[in-house]
Amino acid sequence: MELNVYNIKGEVTDKKVTLNDSIYGIEPNEHVLWLAVKHYLANQRQGTHKTKERSEVSGSTRKLIRQKGSGGARRGDINSPLLVGGGRVFGPRPRKYGFKLNKKEKTLARKSALSLKAKNNAITVIEDFDFDEPKTKQFVELTKNLQLADKKLLFVLPSQNKNVYLSARNLSKVNIITASDINAYKIMDCANLVLTESAVGIIDNLLLKA
Repeated sequence: MELNVYNIKGEVTDKKVTLNDSIYGIEPNEHVLWLAVKHYLANQRQGTHKTKERSEVSGSTRKLIRQKGSGGARRGDINSPLLVGGGRVFGPRPRKYGFKLNKKEKTLARKSALSLKAKNNAITVIEDFDFDEPKTKQFVELTKNLQLADKKLLFVLPSQNKNVYLSARNLSKVNIITASDINAYKIMDCANLVLTESAVGIIDNLLLKA
């Protein structure tokens, strides 16, 4: 697949970029995509939830009513789960939600996500750019020039760029990521993928060698 390269003014340049078919032209594997998204979201969970069980609640251990003869359910101390303020039965405990995903599955998921974007014509390639200083207004103008202002965007840069990141930080529909950090969730979570020229080469090296 061959795409035009745009400049930051939204104008088509005389350069073109060829997207590798083995990355951007495969048949997407939906199951692996689902696994990769689930893996990413699971790893974001803190898993620090905790409730007190019967033995952890502060209270007297005196038996409130006799065992038999009351006509109601038997219960012991005031920490009983049957009573208001008592412990919780089988409450949540701190745990890790993450699980292992094989390297080949991660690679296939990223290729599948990129292929879906390419299939839907949702990939734009622009020249490498930088800002002299952090300026949100400049970044908004860039998205307008590319006619992508109202869409959820993922900009993929070749490396970390502080000025570009700070310029886009306040925009709720824009995410900035480096080419080496792309993942299936981030790609699927945007409406349009904006790649810089250098980022295309880094992605090729990253996914073809995997």
